[in-house]
Amino acid sequence: MGSKTVETLPEATVLFAGDSGDGMQLTGTQFTLATAYAMNDLATLPDFPAEIRAPVGTRYGVSGFQLHFGSVDIRTPGDDVDLLIAMNPAALVVNLDRVRPGGTILVNSNSFEAKDLNLANLDSNPLEDGSLDKYRVIQVELTRLTRETLKDSDLNQKQIDRSKNMFALGLSLWLYSRPVEPAEQWIRSKFAKKPEIRDANLELLKKGYHFGETTEMFVTRYEVTPATLPPGRYRAVQGVQAMAMGFVAAADKSGIPITYGSYPITPASDILHALSRYKNHGIMTIQAEDEIAAIGMAIGASFGGCLGITGTSGPGVALKGEAMGLAHITELPLVIVNVQRGGPSTGLPTKTEQSDLMQAYYGRNGDAPMPIIAASTPGDCFEVAYEACRIAVKYMTPVVLLSDGYLANGSEPWLIPDPDSLADFEVQYATEPNVEVDGEKVFHGYVRDPQTLARPWAKPGTPGLEHRIGGLEKKDGTGNVSYDAHNHELMIRLRAEKVKRVQQDMAPLEIFGDEDAELLIVGWGSTRGAIEAGVTRARNAGLKVASVHLRWVCPLPADLGKVLSGFSKFLVPELNNGQLVRILRDEFLLPFEAMNKIQGRPFGPSEIARKIEDMLG
Repeated sequence: MGSKTVETLPEATVLFAGDSGDGMQLTGTQFTLATAYAMNDLATLPDFPAEIRAPVGTRYGVSGFQLHFGSVDIRTPGDDVDLLIAMNPAALVVNLDRVRPGGTILVNSNSFEAKDLNLANLDSNPLEDGSLDKYRVIQVELTRLTRETLKDSDLNQKQIDRSKNMFALGLSLWLYSRPVEPAEQWIRSKFAKKPEIRDANLELLKKGYHFGETTEMFVTRYEVTPATLPPGRYRAVQGVQAMAMGFVAAADKSGIPITYGSYPITPASDILHALSRYKNHGIMTIQAEDEIAAIGMAIGASFGGCLGITGTSGPGVALKGEAMGLAHITELPLVIVNVQRGGPSTGLPTKTEQSDLMQAYYGRNGDAPMPIIAASTPGDCFEVAYEACRIAVKYMTPVVLLSDGYLANGSEPWLIPDPDSLADFEVQYATEPNVEVDGEKVFHGYVRDPQTLARPWAKPGTPGLEHRIGGLEKKDGTGNVSYDAHNHELMIRLRAEKVKRVQQDMAPLEIFGDEDAELLIVGWGSTRGAIEAGVTRARNAGLKVASVHLRWVCPLPADLGKVLSGFSKFLVPELNNGQLVRILRDEFLLPFEAMNKIQGRPFGPSEIARKIEDMLG
């Protein structure tokens, strides 16, 4: 390491930012892989531009990848950024508010010419006007160094300039003492059939790494020791990957095939891509012509004895609403995945939000409640995917699974579960008539299980199990069409009670923090990490506070009322304008205070900690 000093850090947050064509997602992903090999705990936040082809160098086209890693328990992708690597002025100004005072900003100084500043809508050069005085700024001629390194290669000028992210990656790996071997292996595999690109990227990676060691710009190198994690086999996993594997586990455990019908929509499309790789595990994937066709295919699959699943985002759920009502009244198992994004309408298609909870609760005509389960971390997407399938089949009901853009694209170390540890998943199809009428055995499609109120699941074509199905109201028991007023009310109440009985399968709530505190924070979905990290900070500062996290948001857990009774103040942080807080106020008539953020970004722990301090005086 020469004359460089090494400083050990408990944790660090790095943000790569540049144009979409600068390869920031790839750079961040490879830095994440190296960090996983270094056995650190981690969490990531890819940040995509909404514009497909935004003009190069503009603020609209900035792509970012944030990574928080450490030897301590990492719950979020980071609060304040320690190192921002900005490939151009637009990337700098868009992300400057994320950098902590005293943090380091590494810029590609070759991209701060007059034309670059004009594209970023800047009147002056931030490197010269004093606006960066509270940060440590390191100017590296990334473009020049890249061109100089590859001057003898067979690549053209455009290919060479697009490769500068590998120089930045090598430099970043050196700066935080990350292993370079994972990135080298990836390059060799990715470009095995393009030796000129492979060799150029390997050379740049090596040059960037050695640049950090030889330049006088860096006098300190950082090291983050491995985290202490429970023993087992880990892999870095994105939310969409974990969810796909959860569905595969459900198919394997239950022995029933799964049909996934989906229409492409950001950020849910990657579930279809991931599931398409598992066709040998009883998974059939169909890219439908539209959202309505996608859910229709899934419902048809469930009618036929498969488990139908459909995935989309908020705008797609709006289109699926009528068919969701059909699945509810026919009482067929179905899983509807909503990877939430900023709305309304097209809104912010690449940014995260929790704004579809009310849509999941009430977004259908008539009284048509459905169980709603929400993932809390990228790895938790596996658990909720499996559980959503199990509950859908056990209770013969459609289930809504809520994720969001942050969870779908984010990643973390995931302890691969033992298949034997998964909950039992038994599937029972009806095989024979179930009632006797006038001395004759017949099949009634809406005779209910006394514990779950589930109706029997009969495969079409099974001899003797002919029954009616469709969107008209059913007669209790037989399933024949009925317009009787009292029967209609009975069926509405029966279907609602069936959803409520899902409480039987919920684990008891766990309180995080001080059970004798005055303030309880109630969270759901992806806010869990920020809430618990904020609670930890507040408790370390001497404040008493607790939190509870809801995996099931409909029905609410049966023991939630008992938990709430032990506290006098309540806070509900959400990435929306206040949705769960309204449901809780209505259900419990307690003074729940809303904390809302609608900026396309997740909460940071410091935001939660500051709110705790405010509420506790």
